[in-house]
Amino acid sequence: MRIEDLKPAEGSKKRCKRVGRGVGSGHGKTSCKGHKGQKARSGGTKGKRAGFEGGQMPMQRRLPKRGFKNYPFSREYATVNFRDLAKIEGIAVITPEIIFQAGILKDMKDGLKVLSGGEMTRPLTIRANAFSAAALSKITGAGGKAEVI
Repeated sequence: MRIEDLKPAEGSKKRCKRVGRGVGSGHGKTSCKGHKGQKARSGGTKGKRAGFEGGQMPMQRRLPKRGFKNYPFSREYATVNFRDLAKIEGIAVITPEIIFQAGILKDMKDGLKVLSGGEMTRPLTIRANAFSAAALSKITGAGGKAEVI
């Protein structure tokens, strides 16, 4: 056996359909594309964007829009509870940096919000961007201070 004797298996290679090569070929004139329309044009079957409905007004434009979207200006806070703050011992003033260094938070996002989950056992001064109403009452009830930064 020599390299020039190698050939693919019988029936595995198929010739491509040659269209648009005259009336006698059986695939001439319109090249199997029918008459006119988008699919008869070059590039007519590809490149249509999502939601395209053939020139008809798309569904997302036909339906009414309501409400207000505040995505670019909304703030997403990283949250921490009192049960998490209880893990930090020996520090009287707790800041977001201390919580981050203690490994309680992985991502600071747009700031820190303190929630009231757990019990406030000792008076602490907590500096954060926001506090829940229940967290404020627990902090002041324990003799601590809540400072908004």
